[in-house]
Amino acid sequence: MKQSDRLDYASQFLIPLFTIGGYALTGFKHPEWGLIISLIGQPFWFYSSYKAYKEAGQSGLLITSIIVTFMILLGIINYWFL
Repeated sequence: MKQSDRLDYASQFLIPLFTIGGYALTGFKHPEWGLIISLIGQPFWFYSSYKAYKEAGQSGLLITSIIVTFMILLGIINYWFL
C-alpha cells in the first residue's frame, strides 16, 4: 500500500470522526473542547480538499477548509484565551 493510499484511507475515517466529534461536544455544551477536536481534524480536511482541487478543480472545498480553520482558531482564542 502506497503512502498516499494510507493517507486517503485515514482521512476518510478521521474526517467524520473529528468533525462529528467536534459538533457533538459543542452540542453537549462543551464548545471549547468541540473546537479543539474540530481543529485536530483540519489537516485531514486540508489534505482531502487539496487533493480534490488538484484532481478535479474543486477550489470551493479548499477555500471553505481554509475559512473554517480560521473560524475554529478564532473560537479557540475566544474560549481559551479571552
